[in-house]
Amino acid sequence: MATRTQDSAYQVQDIIAEDIDAYLLQHQHKSLLRFITCGSVDDGKSTLIGRLLYDSKMIFEDQLAALESDSKKVGTQGQEIDFALLVDGLAAEREQGITIDVAYRYFSTEKRKFIVADTPGHEQYTRNMITGASTADLAVILVDARKGILTQTKRHSYLAHLIGIRHLVLAVNKMDLVGYDQATYDRIVADYATFAESIGIAGFTPMPISGFKGDNITAASANTPWYDGPTLIDHLDTVTLDVSEDQAGAFRMPVQWVNRPNLDFRGFSGLVASGSIAPGDSVRILPGGRTSTIARVVAFGGDLPSAVAGQSVTLTLADEIDCSRGDVIVAAESPPEAADQFEATVVWMADEAMLPGRSYWLKLATQTVTATIQQPKYAINVNTMERLAAKTLELNAIGVANLSTDRPLVFEPYADNRQLGGFILVDKITNATVAAGILHFSLRRAQNVHWQATDIGREAHAALKNQKAAVLWFTGLSGAGKSTIANLVEMKLARMNRHTFLLDGDNVRHGLNRDLGFTDADRVENIRRVGEVAKLMTDAGLIVITAFISPFRAEREMVRQMMAPGEFIEVHIDTPLAEAERRDVKGLYAKARAGKLANFTGIDSPYEAPANPEIRIDTTGMTPDEAADAIVAMLIP
Repeated sequence: MATRTQDSAYQVQDIIAEDIDAYLLQHQHKSLLRFITCGSVDDGKSTLIGRLLYDSKMIFEDQLAALESDSKKVGTQGQEIDFALLVDGLAAEREQGITIDVAYRYFSTEKRKFIVADTPGHEQYTRNMITGASTADLAVILVDARKGILTQTKRHSYLAHLIGIRHLVLAVNKMDLVGYDQATYDRIVADYATFAESIGIAGFTPMPISGFKGDNITAASANTPWYDGPTLIDHLDTVTLDVSEDQAGAFRMPVQWVNRPNLDFRGFSGLVASGSIAPGDSVRILPGGRTSTIARVVAFGGDLPSAVAGQSVTLTLADEIDCSRGDVIVAAESPPEAADQFEATVVWMADEAMLPGRSYWLKLATQTVTATIQQPKYAINVNTMERLAAKTLELNAIGVANLSTDRPLVFEPYADNRQLGGFILVDKITNATVAAGILHFSLRRAQNVHWQATDIGREAHAALKNQKAAVLWFTGLSGAGKSTIANLVEMKLARMNRHTFLLDGDNVRHGLNRDLGFTDADRVENIRRVGEVAKLMTDAGLIVITAFISPFRAEREMVRQMMAPGEFIEVHIDTPLAEAERRDVKGLYAKARAGKLANFTGIDSPYEAPANPEIRIDTTGMTPDEAADAIVAMLIP
């Protein structure tokens, strides 16, 4: 009898184990939907996500107990549960009752797995909304039923559409606070439909909800008998994902790293951005252009017969070809374009305004290049969709501008490929992300203008002059003594039969840069032009001496990168502001102090001193002649 009971117990355990295995297998093969909640301030985004977590039974008992306790202490719903606290994790968020950072949460239903990003509604945190939207398949745009469509609703909708999110849900929230009035709901949906059509949104799914009360979240609400559409969770469970479209495209895989675990294996790892790949397929390595065939497709568990968009794999090639991070492996018969000049839409995300002409790091997929943005063609008013004239872009502004890169960039228009068409811009000095953007197309001149090779190169030009080309870049405050010392350096080099040319800040503004003023943007363009001229002169084998305030580190670094390694020598003429102002030979400081000279460096415009110049001259302890001797001695030992 005991044996029979034991056998029954084992059978029950086996059945339970089989059920668990079946459940885990089913869970493993569920599709994954990434979505964001966005909209204006206090539209209930965090509360909605908290409700989804609560209703999908994704909260443990200790979390629920903590939630009930926190709701009484810092909640905004009286003695009831404040579901927003499940998402607002920062202390500042809980204190202010707002969302600041992007919060990612995971939950699942019987049909699908979800990763949801709760994005901030405040305008100053729009940059964080873009971060969350960059990987999303769907956007839930919340609208407070009491307030209707607001500016931030339009901005987030425009950005979601711009970034390429194809599925939009208009969730008219807080219906409980308007008595579940159908007329209010219909008016908001009609207003949004008019706006959506104006920005090119083909369709959206509207629904009346209450994140706090739970109406139409997981079950149809008796409070809205006039609504016969799906609940939010039903829609999330059944919306069609667009993975098939990515997989149907031509093969593209940006190389993240070269996988070399031993001497016998060399593979190229990355995420397949589009298309599919299998052993034997012909591929091309861009931007170099060499071709080969795929030998193996390797994943964590071993070799695969093929790989499709969305999979991370390592590819081995049949031939030994130079390929590294930043290259793109593509289908040989349908390669994307490589260019260095583009039109792009830019969303500016930095507190400081964009400076046209300044160079930034541009990161696209695994590629990193130096990029320069031109003055915007126009900015976009998200309320009216008007195209406005603009000289720059401020925080959260959206504009269209041309940009150029220092070398060809493998890309596709963002509308065709999000991975190869979307980019960010990073400040070279602070490493802060200052903008996000999408590429529209390459400029025709990028395709028609090619570098013309010449038989006499820069080395030959320098050899004819029996010298090594160099740029002595003098920087410092007005009145520091740059021009005086630069002139003495050129005289001393001339006595040594060196071939030089002196580019002085004031002299250049009489001709080449006479059209430029002294705004920050004009100062950037002033230095860019001088840098290009100095580069041409070093190509001719000359020793170029420049004397410019050049107040910004970013532009001095830009010029350094134009030159061959070791050719750029930064000379900081280090003079305290008080001493420079005391000299004031031209009377400029006096005018600036009197308010008659705007944007004057050191007074109402900043000077960013070099962090590690090759030469530092302290003019308070050295005469101009001694300074010139020290500079020449370092240049020509």
